[in-house]
Amino acid sequence: MTAQESLKLISETMNNNRKEIVRNSGKYFVFWGVLLTIFSLLIFFLWKTTGRAVWNNLWFALPAIGYPLSRWLKGKEGAARAENFVSRINGGIWGTFGLFACSVALFTVLYGLLGSSQLTAIVLGSTLTAQIVLLFGMAETISGIALKNWAIKIAGWVTGIGGLAIFYLTQAGAEQMFIFTFAGIVLATTGLIIKHQYK
Repeated sequence: MTAQESLKLISETMNNNRKEIVRNSGKYFVFWGVLLTIFSLLIFFLWKTTGRAVWNNLWFALPAIGYPLSRWLKGKEGAARAENFVSRINGGIWGTFGLFACSVALFTVLYGLLGSSQLTAIVLGSTLTAQIVLLFGMAETISGIALKNWAIKIAGWVTGIGGLAIFYLTQAGAEQMFIFTFAGIVLATTGLIIKHQYK
């Protein structure tokens, strides 16, 4: 086999791996989108009815519930697919997002508790939502670039920029949870588009 034939084979294998990952990711986009929508509406309802922003701490339960359920869904697929370079990159993108989102949230909560003024805590808390939705949009867009899928790229941009627009419209208060409702709907819709693309 010549060097050119080897490169062609590697390129074809990478493209096939990308397509397989995208095809299988549709249900996870729907799953995480629905879960994100449910959490955002629940937190909005509790915050709005009690007037207490402390309900935002429920966000820490999202990964605690979502990751085991996601693993369970993966287990139901039967034989595990072989992990490859593309799947490791994609996993790294979303793992990095999770690490940054949880770290930023934890930093904000701790700084708010230890900060010098209540105003500082309110300002930090209100901008946290915008920071996380931008991180989320970037992670989704980068994932779309790695997987060479326009639906995922566009959805990431719409989530990040659209979520930021909603943030500026709602500012502080329980209504900012609609940013995550919006992100969840976009994520679930992306999953449905992917499932339709790979029927």
